[in-house]
Amino acid sequence: MSPKLTPVLFGLVLSAMMSFIVSGITTFRNAGLVEGFFNIWIGAWVPSWLIAFPVVLVVAPIARRFVGLLVRAPAGPAGRDAA
Repeated sequence: MSPKLTPVLFGLVLSAMMSFIVSGITTFRNAGLVEGFFNIWIGAWVPSWLIAFPVVLVVAPIARRFVGLLVRAPAGPAGRDAA
């Protein structure tokens, strides 16, 4: 796979994992550990993932820029701040 696709693959994996966990917690809180829980969970997860994936692709660059504003640049070669 081309390294150019790294951000897209990262977004795919991150959105899958996060939406899976969050939809599981939400399903458990709303339905409890009922019969058919896993089917209810998956039924909630799939549409969540379909929304989460494009959102991550749009929001991740914005979040990176915002974090860049909050984090100090590493010290320069003489031990002084580069910024």
